Amino acid sequence: MRWISFSATGWESWDLTRRPLIRDQMPVLIDDDLLFEDGPGSPRPTVHVNRWLREMPLNGAPSVRTWENNAGCLCEWMKYLKGCGVHLFDEREVLRAALSMYAQYRLAGELENRWDHTTWNLHMGMLSHFYRWAQDEGLTTAVPFTYRIGKRMAHGVLVEVERNLAKLRTPRPHTTIKHLERDFADLFVYALEGLGPDGEPDTRYRRVREGARNSSVAGLVLSSGLRSKEFTHLTIYEVPPLPPRPTTLPVLFPLARAITKGEKDRTTWVHYERLAAMHQYIELDRAASAEGFKWRPPSKLGPPLLVEEPDWEGAHFNGVRRSWKKLRPAERLRLVTPEGQSPLVALQSTGEPFVDWATVFRRTSARIRERYEPRFPTVAPHRLRHSMAMHTLEGLMTGYYQRAAALVTETGDDAAMALYLLKHEPMLILRDLLGHWSVTSTELYIARLDVTRIFRDAYKDTAVGADLAAAAEVAAEFDDEDDD
Repeated sequence: MRWISFSATGWESWDLTRRPLIRDQMPVLIDDDLLFEDGPGSPRPTVHVNRWLREMPLNGAPSVRTWENNAGCLCEWMKYLKGCGVHLFDEREVLRAALSMYAQYRLAGELENRWDHTTWNLHMGMLSHFYRWAQDEGLTTAVPFTYRIGKRMAHGVLVEVERNLAKLRTPRPHTTIKHLERDFADLFVYALEGLGPDGEPDTRYRRVREGARNSSVAGLVLSSGLRSKEFTHLTIYEVPPLPPRPTTLPVLFPLARAITKGEKDRTTWVHYERLAAMHQYIELDRAASAEGFKWRPPSKLGPPLLVEEPDWEGAHFNGVRRSWKKLRPAERLRLVTPEGQSPLVALQSTGEPFVDWATVFRRTSARIRERYEPRFPTVAPHRLRHSMAMHTLEGLMTGYYQRAAALVTETGDDAAMALYLLKHEPMLILRDLLGHWSVTSTELYIARLDVTRIFRDAYKDTAVGADLAAAAEVAAEFDDEDDD
Protein backbone atom coordinates (compact mmCIF):
# COMPACT_ATOMS: atom_id res chain seq x y z
CA MET A 1 0.00 0.00 0.00
CA ARG A 2 1.13 3.54 -0.74
CA TRP A 3 -0.24 7.01 -1.15
CA ILE A 4 0.14 9.50 -3.97
CA SER A 5 -0.55 13.22 -4.32
CA PHE A 6 -3.50 13.68 -6.68
CA SER A 7 -3.28 15.88 -9.77
CA ALA A 8 -6.11 16.38 -12.28
CA THR A 9 -3.72 17.35 -15.08
CA GLY A 10 -4.81 15.58 -18.27
CA TRP A 11 -8.11 14.33 -16.85
CA GLU A 12 -9.76 14.88 -20.25
CA SER A 13 -8.01 11.74 -21.52
CA TRP A 14 -9.25 9.56 -18.62
CA ASP A 15 -12.56 8.66 -20.27
CA LEU A 16 -14.51 10.72 -17.74
CA THR A 17 -17.48 13.03 -18.28
CA ARG A 18 -16.21 15.66 -15.81
CA ARG A 19 -13.16 16.58 -13.80
CA PRO A 20 -12.74 14.39 -10.68
CA LEU A 21 -14.03 16.13 -7.56
CA ILE A 22 -10.72 15.77 -5.77
CA ARG A 23 -8.55 18.72 -4.79
CA ASP A 24 -5.09 18.93 -6.30
CA GLN A 25 -2.36 17.71 -3.89
CA MET A 26 -4.92 15.67 -1.96
CA PRO A 27 -3.33 12.35 -0.85
CA VAL A 28 -4.92 9.20 -2.25
CA LEU A 29 -4.24 5.75 -0.79
CA ILE A 30 -3.81 2.91 -3.28
CA ASP A 31 -3.44 -0.83 -2.69
CA ASP A 32 -0.53 -2.56 -4.39
CA ASP A 33 -2.86 -4.26 -6.89
CA LEU A 34 -4.36 -0.86 -7.82
CA LEU A 35 -7.91 -2.03 -7.01
CA PHE A 36 -10.43 -0.16 -4.87
CA GLU A 37 -12.96 -2.96 -4.39
CA ASP A 38 -13.04 -6.75 -4.14
CA GLY A 39 -16.24 -6.97 -6.15
CA PRO A 40 -19.41 -5.02 -6.94
CA GLY A 41 -20.59 -3.32 -3.74
CA SER A 42 -17.52 -4.41 -1.76
CA PRO A 43 -15.30 -1.33 -1.39
CA ARG A 44 -11.94 -1.79 0.27
CA PRO A 45 -10.92 0.22 3.35
CA THR A 46 -8.85 2.54 1.15
CA VAL A 47 -12.09 3.85 -0.36
CA HIS A 48 -13.33 4.99 3.05
CA VAL A 49 -9.96 6.40 4.07
CA ASN A 50 -9.76 8.40 0.85
CA ARG A 51 -13.22 9.79 1.46
CA TRP A 52 -12.17 10.85 4.98
CA LEU A 53 -9.10 12.58 3.56
CA ARG A 54 -11.17 14.40 0.93
CA GLU A 55 -13.45 15.76 3.66
CA MET A 56 -10.62 17.10 5.80
CA PRO A 57 -10.71 20.59 4.21
CA LEU A 58 -14.37 20.80 5.26
CA ASN A 59 -13.49 19.85 8.84
CA GLY A 60 -11.02 22.61 9.64
CA ALA A 61 -7.88 21.17 8.00
CA PRO A 62 -6.98 23.27 4.90
CA SER A 63 -3.23 22.51 4.99
CA VAL A 64 -1.69 20.11 2.47
CA ARG A 65 0.83 19.08 5.12
CA THR A 66 -2.01 18.06 7.46
CA TRP A 67 -3.58 15.91 4.72
CA GLU A 68 -0.23 14.25 4.03
CA ASN A 69 0.45 13.57 7.71
CA ASN A 70 -2.94 11.91 8.13
CA ALA A 71 -2.55 9.90 4.91
CA GLY A 72 0.86 8.68 6.05
CA CYS A 73 -0.54 7.74 9.46
CA LEU A 74 -3.40 5.68 8.01
CA CYS A 75 -1.12 4.13 5.39
CA GLU A 76 1.33 2.88 8.05
CA TRP A 77 -1.48 1.59 10.27
CA MET A 78 -3.21 -0.24 7.43
CA LYS A 79 0.02 -1.83 6.21
CA TYR A 80 0.67 -3.11 9.73
CA LEU A 81 -2.88 -4.45 10.07
CA LYS A 82 -2.60 -6.20 6.72
CA GLY A 83 0.59 -7.90 7.88
CA CYS A 84 -1.30 -9.14 10.94
CA GLY A 85 -4.30 -10.30 8.91
CA VAL A 86 -6.56 -7.73 10.59
CA HIS A 87 -9.22 -5.65 8.83
CA LEU A 88 -9.30 -1.87 9.38
CA PHE A 89 -12.84 -2.18 10.76
CA ASP A 90 -12.42 -5.46 12.64
CA GLU A 91 -13.92 -6.25 16.04
CA ARG A 92 -12.82 -4.10 18.96
CA GLU A 93 -10.92 -6.87 20.75
CA VAL A 94 -8.99 -7.68 17.60
CA LEU A 95 -8.18 -4.03 16.91
CA ARG A 96 -7.01 -3.46 20.47
CA ALA A 97 -4.76 -6.51 20.32
CA ALA A 98 -3.29 -5.23 17.06
CA LEU A 99 -2.81 -1.76 18.55
CA SER A 100 -0.93 -3.27 21.48
CA MET A 101 1.42 -5.05 19.09
CA TYR A 102 1.75 -1.86 17.07
CA ALA A 103 2.88 -0.04 20.22
CA GLN A 104 5.61 -2.60 20.79
CA TYR A 105 6.62 -2.37 17.11
CA ARG A 106 6.85 1.43 17.18
CA LEU A 107 8.14 2.08 20.68
CA ALA A 108 10.39 -0.90 21.43
CA GLY A 109 11.03 -2.49 18.04
CA GLU A 110 13.95 -2.27 15.65
CA LEU A 111 15.61 1.11 15.33
CA GLU A 112 14.42 1.77 11.78
CA ASN A 113 10.79 1.21 12.84
CA ARG A 114 10.93 2.99 16.17
CA TRP A 115 9.16 6.29 16.93
CA ASP A 116 9.67 8.73 19.75
CA HIS A 117 6.80 9.45 22.14
CA THR A 118 5.77 12.64 20.37
CA THR A 119 5.38 10.92 16.99
CA TRP A 120 3.44 8.06 18.58
CA ASN A 121 1.03 10.46 20.28
CA LEU A 122 0.46 12.41 17.07
CA HIS A 123 -0.38 9.21 15.20
CA MET A 124 -2.74 8.08 17.95
CA GLY A 125 -4.54 11.41 17.71
CA MET A 126 -4.98 11.04 13.95
CA LEU A 127 -6.20 7.46 14.22
CA SER A 128 -8.64 8.50 16.93
CA HIS A 129 -10.13 11.19 14.68
CA PHE A 130 -10.45 8.71 11.82
CA TYR A 131 -12.21 6.01 13.85
CA ARG A 132 -14.63 8.51 15.35
CA TRP A 133 -15.48 9.71 11.85
CA ALA A 134 -15.96 6.07 10.78
CA GLN A 135 -18.33 5.55 13.72
CA ASP A 136 -20.34 8.64 12.83
CA GLU A 137 -20.60 7.43 9.22
CA GLY A 138 -21.81 3.98 10.32
CA LEU A 139 -18.76 2.20 8.88
CA THR A 140 -17.85 0.56 12.18
CA THR A 141 -19.05 0.22 15.73
CA ALA A 142 -15.62 -0.66 17.12
CA VAL A 143 -12.62 1.56 17.88
CA PRO A 144 -9.30 0.39 19.32
CA PHE A 145 -9.10 3.22 21.85
CA THR A 146 -10.31 3.77 25.40
CA TYR A 147 -11.01 7.29 26.63
CA ARG A 148 -11.11 8.69 30.12
CA ILE A 149 -13.27 11.72 30.94
CA GLY A 150 -12.27 14.06 33.73
CA LYS A 151 -13.31 17.48 34.93
CA ARG A 152 -10.99 20.45 35.28
CA MET A 153 -11.39 24.12 36.07
CA ALA A 154 -10.65 26.49 33.19
CA HIS A 155 -11.30 30.24 33.48
CA GLY A 156 -13.40 29.50 36.55
CA VAL A 157 -15.67 27.08 34.69
CA LEU A 158 -15.84 23.32 35.24
CA VAL A 159 -15.24 21.61 31.89
CA GLU A 160 -14.87 18.05 30.75
CA VAL A 161 -11.48 16.96 29.43
CA GLU A 162 -11.05 13.76 27.45
CA ARG A 163 -7.83 11.74 27.35
CA ASN A 164 -6.97 8.95 24.93
CA LEU A 165 -5.32 6.28 27.07
CA ALA A 166 -3.29 5.04 24.09
CA LYS A 167 -1.29 8.25 24.22
CA LEU A 168 1.84 8.16 26.34
CA ARG A 169 2.41 10.57 29.16
CA THR A 170 5.34 12.85 28.42
CA PRO A 171 7.43 15.18 30.59
CA ARG A 172 5.94 18.58 31.21
CA PRO A 173 6.49 20.61 28.03
CA HIS A 174 8.55 23.34 29.71
CA THR A 175 11.40 20.88 30.31
CA THR A 176 12.38 21.16 26.64
CA ILE A 177 13.13 24.75 25.74
CA LYS A 178 12.02 25.55 22.20
CA HIS A 179 13.24 29.13 21.86
CA LEU A 180 16.47 31.13 21.81
CA GLU A 181 17.34 33.43 24.68
CA ARG A 182 18.24 36.93 23.55
CA ASP A 183 21.99 36.36 23.70
CA PHE A 184 21.67 33.18 21.63
CA ALA A 185 19.35 34.97 19.18
CA ASP A 186 21.89 37.76 18.70
CA LEU A 187 24.69 35.21 18.29
CA PHE A 188 22.66 33.42 15.63
CA VAL A 189 21.99 36.58 13.61
CA TYR A 190 25.67 37.55 13.81
CA ALA A 191 26.81 34.10 12.69
CA LEU A 192 24.44 34.13 9.72
CA GLU A 193 26.25 37.24 8.52
CA GLY A 194 29.70 35.73 9.12
CA LEU A 195 30.36 37.70 12.29
CA GLY A 196 31.61 36.59 15.68
CA PRO A 197 29.79 36.98 19.02
CA ASP A 198 31.15 40.52 19.31
CA GLY A 199 29.67 41.56 15.99
CA GLU A 200 33.08 41.78 14.34
CA PRO A 201 34.06 39.76 11.22
CA ASP A 202 35.04 36.19 12.02
CA THR A 203 38.58 36.04 10.63
CA ARG A 204 38.75 32.28 11.16
CA TYR A 205 35.90 31.67 8.77
CA ARG A 206 35.63 32.45 5.09
CA ARG A 207 33.10 35.04 4.04
CA VAL A 208 29.53 33.77 4.36
CA ARG A 209 27.71 33.84 1.02
CA GLU A 210 24.55 35.91 1.15
CA GLY A 211 25.26 36.83 4.76
CA ALA A 212 23.23 40.05 4.59
CA ARG A 213 20.25 38.12 3.23
CA ASN A 214 20.44 35.43 5.89
CA SER A 215 20.88 37.76 8.86
CA SER A 216 18.26 40.29 7.75
CA VAL A 217 15.62 37.61 7.17
CA ALA A 218 16.38 35.87 10.49
CA GLY A 219 16.21 39.22 12.27
CA LEU A 220 12.88 39.96 10.60
CA VAL A 221 11.47 36.64 11.82
CA LEU A 222 12.82 37.10 15.35
CA SER A 223 11.03 40.44 15.46
CA SER A 224 7.77 39.55 13.69
CA GLY A 225 7.20 35.83 14.37
CA LEU A 226 6.58 34.94 10.72
CA ARG A 227 6.17 31.28 9.81
CA SER A 228 8.50 29.73 7.24
CA LYS A 229 5.90 29.86 4.47
CA GLU A 230 5.21 33.50 5.24
CA PHE A 231 8.74 34.89 5.09
CA THR A 232 9.91 32.57 2.31
CA HIS A 233 7.22 33.86 -0.07
CA LEU A 234 7.19 37.48 1.05
CA THR A 235 7.67 40.04 -1.75
CA ILE A 236 9.65 43.27 -1.53
CA TYR A 237 6.44 45.23 -2.11
CA GLU A 238 4.91 43.86 1.10
CA VAL A 239 7.77 44.81 3.41
CA PRO A 240 6.52 47.75 5.50
CA PRO A 241 8.07 51.12 4.63
CA LEU A 242 10.75 52.31 7.01
CA PRO A 243 9.59 55.18 9.26
CA PRO A 244 11.40 58.47 8.63
CA ARG A 245 13.13 58.26 12.00
CA PRO A 246 13.83 55.48 14.55
CA THR A 247 10.86 54.62 16.73
CA THR A 248 10.58 52.75 20.01
CA LEU A 249 7.28 51.16 19.09
CA PRO A 250 7.26 48.32 16.54
CA VAL A 251 5.97 48.97 13.03
CA LEU A 252 2.73 47.27 11.99
CA PHE A 253 3.28 44.46 9.47
CA PRO A 254 0.16 43.23 7.59
CA LEU A 255 0.46 39.75 6.07
CA ALA A 256 -1.23 38.38 2.98
CA ARG A 257 -3.83 35.83 4.01
CA ALA A 258 -2.93 33.55 1.08
CA ILE A 259 0.42 32.71 2.74
CA THR A 260 -0.67 32.60 6.37
CA LYS A 261 -1.65 29.40 8.12
CA GLY A 262 -5.35 28.75 7.57
CA GLU A 263 -5.42 31.68 5.11
CA LYS A 264 -6.66 34.13 7.72
CA ASP A 265 -5.89 37.84 7.81
CA ARG A 266 -3.23 38.78 10.31
CA THR A 267 -1.17 41.81 11.25
CA THR A 268 2.01 41.37 13.24
CA TRP A 269 4.77 43.90 13.91
CA VAL A 270 8.50 44.39 13.33
CA HIS A 271 10.98 46.50 15.26
CA TYR A 272 12.66 49.46 13.61
CA GLU A 273 16.21 48.04 13.75
CA ARG A 274 15.20 44.75 12.12
CA LEU A 275 13.13 46.54 9.49
CA ALA A 276 16.03 48.90 8.73
CA ALA A 277 18.36 45.90 8.23
CA MET A 278 15.86 44.36 5.82
CA HIS A 279 15.58 47.57 3.79
CA GLN A 280 19.36 47.83 3.65
CA TYR A 281 19.57 44.26 2.31
CA ILE A 282 16.88 44.96 -0.31
CA GLU A 283 18.55 48.16 -1.50
CA LEU A 284 22.14 46.86 -1.59
CA ASP A 285 22.90 43.12 -1.49
CA ARG A 286 19.63 41.96 -2.98
CA ALA A 287 19.85 44.52 -5.76
CA ALA A 288 23.34 43.23 -6.57
CA SER A 289 22.09 39.63 -6.76
CA ALA A 290 19.20 40.56 -9.05
CA GLU A 291 21.15 42.90 -11.33
CA GLY A 292 21.63 41.54 -14.81
CA PHE A 293 19.74 38.33 -14.11
CA LYS A 294 16.51 37.46 -15.91
CA TRP A 295 14.25 35.22 -13.87
CA ARG A 296 12.04 32.71 -15.60
CA PRO A 297 10.17 30.24 -13.37
CA PRO A 298 10.58 26.53 -14.24
CA SER A 299 7.88 25.21 -16.54
CA LYS A 300 6.68 22.79 -13.84
CA LEU A 301 5.48 25.79 -11.81
CA GLY A 302 3.31 27.04 -14.66
CA PRO A 303 3.48 30.10 -16.91
CA PRO A 304 5.07 33.29 -15.53
CA LEU A 305 2.92 35.90 -13.84
CA LEU A 306 4.15 39.23 -15.21
CA VAL A 307 4.03 42.00 -12.60
CA GLU A 308 3.18 45.52 -13.73
CA GLU A 309 2.61 48.72 -11.75
CA PRO A 310 3.31 47.11 -8.35
CA ASP A 311 2.55 48.97 -5.15
CA TRP A 312 1.82 48.24 -1.49
CA GLU A 313 -1.67 46.87 -2.18
CA GLY A 314 -1.11 44.79 -5.33
CA ALA A 315 -0.22 44.92 -9.00
CA HIS A 316 -1.34 43.94 -12.46
CA PHE A 317 -0.61 40.25 -13.04
CA ASN A 318 -0.72 39.39 -16.73
CA GLY A 319 -2.81 42.50 -17.23
CA VAL A 320 -5.32 41.92 -14.40
CA ARG A 321 -5.18 43.99 -11.23
CA ARG A 322 -5.10 41.82 -8.09
CA SER A 323 -4.15 42.15 -4.44
CA TRP A 324 -1.02 40.54 -2.98
CA LYS A 325 -3.34 38.99 -0.40
CA LYS A 326 -4.73 36.58 -3.00
CA LEU A 327 -1.40 35.16 -4.24
CA ARG A 328 -0.55 31.76 -2.85
CA PRO A 329 3.05 30.52 -2.44
CA ALA A 330 3.16 28.58 -5.73
CA GLU A 331 1.89 31.64 -7.59
CA ARG A 332 4.46 33.90 -5.94
CA LEU A 333 7.27 31.71 -7.26
CA ARG A 334 5.98 32.45 -10.78
CA LEU A 335 6.12 36.23 -10.43
CA VAL A 336 8.37 38.24 -12.76
CA THR A 337 8.86 42.00 -12.26
CA PRO A 338 9.01 44.58 -15.08
CA GLU A 339 12.82 44.32 -14.79
CA GLY A 340 12.62 40.56 -15.38
CA GLN A 341 13.40 39.63 -11.78
CA SER A 342 11.69 37.70 -9.02
CA PRO A 343 10.03 40.05 -6.49
CA LEU A 344 10.51 37.66 -3.57
CA VAL A 345 12.60 39.16 -0.79
CA ALA A 346 15.22 36.42 -0.51
CA LEU A 347 17.27 35.75 -3.63
CA GLN A 348 20.25 33.56 -4.39
CA SER A 349 23.40 35.09 -5.83
CA THR A 350 22.08 34.02 -9.25
CA GLY A 351 18.88 36.03 -8.80
CA GLU A 352 16.69 32.96 -8.27
CA PRO A 353 14.26 32.85 -5.30
CA PHE A 354 15.78 31.26 -2.21
CA VAL A 355 13.64 28.79 -0.25
CA ASP A 356 15.96 26.38 1.61
CA TRP A 357 16.14 28.16 4.95
CA ALA A 358 16.24 24.95 6.98
CA THR A 359 19.66 24.04 5.55
CA VAL A 360 21.16 27.50 6.12
CA PHE A 361 19.94 27.61 9.72
CA ARG A 362 21.11 24.07 10.43
CA ARG A 363 24.62 24.66 9.08
CA THR A 364 24.96 27.96 10.94
CA SER A 365 23.87 26.27 14.17
CA ALA A 366 26.56 23.61 13.70
CA ARG A 367 29.22 26.29 13.06
CA ILE A 368 28.24 28.13 16.25
CA ARG A 369 28.53 24.92 18.28
CA GLU A 370 31.91 24.17 16.76
CA ARG A 371 33.44 27.62 17.21
CA TYR A 372 31.69 29.45 20.03
CA GLU A 373 29.01 27.71 22.08
CA PRO A 374 28.72 23.90 22.36
CA ARG A 375 25.29 24.25 24.02
CA PHE A 376 23.77 26.03 21.02
CA PRO A 377 20.72 24.15 19.66
CA THR A 378 19.98 23.24 16.06
CA VAL A 379 17.75 26.07 14.89
CA ALA A 380 14.82 25.37 12.59
CA PRO A 381 12.94 28.35 11.13
CA HIS A 382 9.98 27.80 13.45
CA ARG A 383 12.21 28.13 16.54
CA LEU A 384 12.64 31.79 15.62
CA ARG A 385 8.86 32.21 15.83
CA HIS A 386 8.92 30.64 19.29
CA SER A 387 11.71 33.05 20.25
CA MET A 388 9.70 36.06 19.09
CA ALA A 389 6.75 34.90 21.20
CA MET A 390 8.87 34.61 24.34
CA HIS A 391 10.75 37.88 23.82
CA THR A 392 7.52 39.75 23.12
CA LEU A 393 5.75 38.30 26.13
CA GLU A 394 8.66 39.27 28.36
CA GLY A 395 8.46 42.81 27.05
CA LEU A 396 4.70 43.02 27.46
CA MET A 397 4.63 41.54 30.95
CA THR A 398 7.45 43.76 32.20
CA GLY A 399 5.62 46.80 30.88
CA TYR A 400 8.27 47.75 28.34
CA TYR A 401 5.88 48.28 25.45
CA GLN A 402 3.21 49.88 27.63
CA ARG A 403 5.72 52.46 28.87
CA ALA A 404 6.81 53.07 25.29
CA ALA A 405 3.17 53.47 24.26
CA ALA A 406 2.55 55.99 27.04
CA LEU A 407 5.60 57.97 25.96
CA VAL A 408 4.51 57.97 22.33
CA THR A 409 0.98 59.02 23.30
CA GLU A 410 2.46 62.22 24.68
CA THR A 411 4.50 62.87 21.53
CA GLY A 412 1.85 61.77 19.04
CA ASP A 413 4.20 59.56 17.01
CA ASP A 414 1.92 56.53 16.55
CA ALA A 415 -1.37 57.02 18.35
CA ALA A 416 -2.98 53.86 16.98
CA MET A 417 -0.20 51.57 18.17
CA ALA A 418 0.01 53.36 21.51
CA LEU A 419 -3.72 52.96 22.12
CA TYR A 420 -3.59 49.27 21.18
CA LEU A 421 -0.75 48.57 23.62
CA LEU A 422 -2.38 50.54 26.42
CA LYS A 423 -5.84 48.98 26.10
CA HIS A 424 -5.07 45.28 25.56
CA GLU A 425 -3.80 42.54 27.83
CA PRO A 426 -0.37 41.09 26.94
CA MET A 427 -1.77 37.68 25.98
CA LEU A 428 -4.38 39.26 23.69
CA ILE A 429 -1.67 41.26 21.93
CA LEU A 430 0.52 38.19 21.50
CA ARG A 431 -2.47 36.16 20.28
CA ASP A 432 -3.04 38.68 17.49
CA LEU A 433 0.63 38.84 16.54
CA LEU A 434 0.95 35.05 16.30
CA GLY A 435 -2.36 34.61 14.52
CA HIS A 436 -3.96 32.19 17.00
CA TRP A 437 -7.73 31.76 17.00
CA SER A 438 -8.03 31.83 20.78
CA VAL A 439 -6.04 33.37 23.62
CA THR A 440 -6.23 29.93 25.25
CA SER A 441 -4.06 28.62 22.43
CA THR A 442 -1.52 31.36 23.09
CA GLU A 443 -1.44 30.61 26.82
CA LEU A 444 -0.97 26.91 26.19
CA TYR A 445 1.65 27.65 23.54
CA ILE A 446 3.68 29.82 25.90
CA ALA A 447 3.32 27.22 28.63
CA ARG A 448 4.86 24.63 26.32
CA LEU A 449 7.80 26.92 25.64
CA ASP A 450 8.96 27.80 29.14
CA VAL A 451 6.35 27.58 31.87
CA THR A 452 8.74 27.79 34.83
CA ARG A 453 10.17 31.19 34.00
CA ILE A 454 7.20 33.24 32.87
CA PHE A 455 3.87 31.47 32.93
CA ARG A 456 3.76 28.90 35.71
CA ASP A 457 0.45 29.98 37.19
CA ALA A 458 -1.27 30.33 33.83
CA TYR A 459 -0.22 26.82 32.91
CA LYS A 460 -1.73 25.37 36.07
CA ASP A 461 -4.98 27.31 35.76
CA THR A 462 -5.50 27.28 32.01
CA ALA A 463 -3.40 24.80 30.05
CA VAL A 464 -4.64 21.70 31.87
CA GLY A 465 -8.23 22.61 31.11
CA ALA A 466 -7.79 24.01 27.63
CA ASP A 467 -10.31 23.00 25.00
CA LEU A 468 -9.34 20.47 22.34
CA ALA A 469 -9.28 23.06 19.54
CA ALA A 470 -6.69 25.10 21.41
CA ALA A 471 -4.62 22.01 22.15
CA ALA A 472 -4.67 21.07 18.47
CA GLU A 473 -3.56 24.56 17.44
CA VAL A 474 -0.63 24.43 19.85
CA ALA A 475 0.34 20.95 18.66
CA ALA A 476 0.39 22.30 15.10
CA GLU A 477 2.78 25.07 16.16
CA PHE A 478 5.31 22.52 17.38
CA ASP A 479 4.60 20.16 14.49
CA ASP A 480 5.62 22.99 12.15
CA GLU A 481 9.20 22.55 13.31
CA ASP A 482 9.31 19.37 11.22
CA ASP A 483 7.97 21.27 8.20
CA ASP A 484 10.96 23.54 8.31
